[in-house]
Amino acid sequence: MSRLEIPLFPLNTVLFPEGPLALRVFEARYLDMVSDCLRNDTPFGACLIRSGREVGGPAQTHEVGTLARIADWHAEPGGLLGVVAHGTRRFRILDTEVAGGGLVRAHVETLEESRRRVLPARFRPLGVLLERIFPHAAPLYRAIEPRFEDVRWVAWRLAELLPLELPQKQYFLQLGDPLQRLERLAEIVESMEGV
Repeated sequence: MSRLEIPLFPLNTVLFPEGPLALRVFEARYLDMVSDCLRNDTPFGACLIRSGREVGGPAQTHEVGTLARIADWHAEPGGLLGVVAHGTRRFRILDTEVAGGGLVRAHVETLEESRRRVLPARFRPLGVLLERIFPHAAPLYRAIEPRFEDVRWVAWRLAELLPLELPQKQYFLQLGDPLQRLERLAEIVESMEGV
């Protein structure tokens, strides 16, 4: 675990480690944040909103989020900035403060991840399911190297790509054990197949 101070970007989405995030940025505080992250090669924190909105006053977020590194950006018409970021590590917010302009900064600690493991035989059907749906994912996924035999990677991508409610996605982000994630995802997939 390490401790960092980062700007937070409250969102109505959940970013998972090694996953892509496409943003259209237009508020001054987030344009400044993106500029600072690019200039200093630093991450920002992507967090699901608990209450409030993406625009306007500072929103309240869940305490577990994902560090995001900007991979690409482009100017769009109307003063918008298109940003593509990739999730790196999960973190837990220790405390926050609202800086000038309404940008929320947080002291966070990164969360330990389990070591890489090969997908156990009992979860191979989930790996096969992911292999079927992954080619149909958004173009953002084309730059991601698939690892269909990696427990963590399969669990993250399924939690990301299955049609789950945001609170469910947040639950999977907060779970520390990828085997627990896969067990719960297997139950969800089974219930979807039974519909």
